[in-house]
Amino acid sequence: MTITMHDTPARDVGDTVGRLVLSGIQKAFGSGGSRVVAVDDFTLTVEPGEFVTFLGPSGCGKTTTLRMIAGFESPTAGSVSLDDEDMVSLTPDRRPMGMVFQSYALFPHMTVFENVAYGLKLKGLPAKQLKEEVGFALASMSLTNLANRAPNQLSGGQQQRVALARAMVVKPKVLLFDEPLSNLDAKLRAQMRLEIRRLQRRLGISSVYVTHDQDEAMSLSDRIVVMRSGRIEQVGAPDTIYRHPASVFVADFIGRANFLDVDDVRADASTGRASARVLGTRITVDAHPKAVAGSDCVLLVRPESIRVRPFGDTEERIAGNHGRVLSAVFYGESVEYEIETEVGNIVAVVSDPTFTEIAPVGTIVGVSFAPERAWLLPAED
Repeated sequence: MTITMHDTPARDVGDTVGRLVLSGIQKAFGSGGSRVVAVDDFTLTVEPGEFVTFLGPSGCGKTTTLRMIAGFESPTAGSVSLDDEDMVSLTPDRRPMGMVFQSYALFPHMTVFENVAYGLKLKGLPAKQLKEEVGFALASMSLTNLANRAPNQLSGGQQQRVALARAMVVKPKVLLFDEPLSNLDAKLRAQMRLEIRRLQRRLGISSVYVTHDQDEAMSLSDRIVVMRSGRIEQVGAPDTIYRHPASVFVADFIGRANFLDVDDVRADASTGRASARVLGTRITVDAHPKAVAGSDCVLLVRPESIRVRPFGDTEERIAGNHGRVLSAVFYGESVEYEIETEVGNIVAVVSDPTFTEIAPVGTIVGVSFAPERAWLLPAED
């Protein structure tokens, strides 16, 4: 069901509204020895028109945080404000927010038109304006020809578009998404991601999206909030999160990763770079501020950054060694190798291979990567 504030007038797309501020949010369940802290010291500002995604494994606190924003849970400590107005004291129906649920939550006894119009009726919008607003929302989601159908006559993707239209038609200051695409198949999810992002950008609605799907987070977000055990692990743009993760946990959770052992680390704090020996070669790479000389470090190299060559090939400015192919899996657009090296097994993904380029199992191959594609991280226990 869409949650709307009854007496909030529809805003123009150009209005600079929707600045959401979470300060020191905490949520604990139980008491005494059975007390469990689900979210702890969560501080974040969502700027007007920004699309922010909460990403993390199950049980990390992302949905609990979203529910505190919506008003379905009350924070144990901290504050939630929207455009400098306290939200904690307001019930969900009084908050100027829309919410799209995983289960769609459509009214089965209402048509598509009536479902989308529901929030506007609660606001007492005049019939003519209501019809225009609903018509625009239906057209935006390619639902005009389905306006008179019941929800049970729609596909899963169509039902989710109805839920989106219903949430957006009331022009909330903030739009909340609770894993809205998890019930759809992979192809339809990809299509719906594009629809959500296109509409959100056009309407300029501040949005908070919860998912455990890394592809969704990467493709939708202006910023990603990676959560772990109720706390923020890192906040950043998708490319920053992927290329320069703040920890081994983030690197391992976002995409796939090779963590190569290094030794003789020599860091230069003034440049943010460090040199280290890896695969028998000394290289200089970008480094996390905590990856300092004398500390235990690992080198992050993504599988798609690994180059696989016939053994003996060399390239200037390329760190490399050799290894034995343990497996080679052909996916059409790519081939994925697992290669045994002196520092452990490495996964490499080679795009657009020809049949003759695929190295058979047991072959000795050269393994290399460009130092600018690597990132030195402090090791974790």
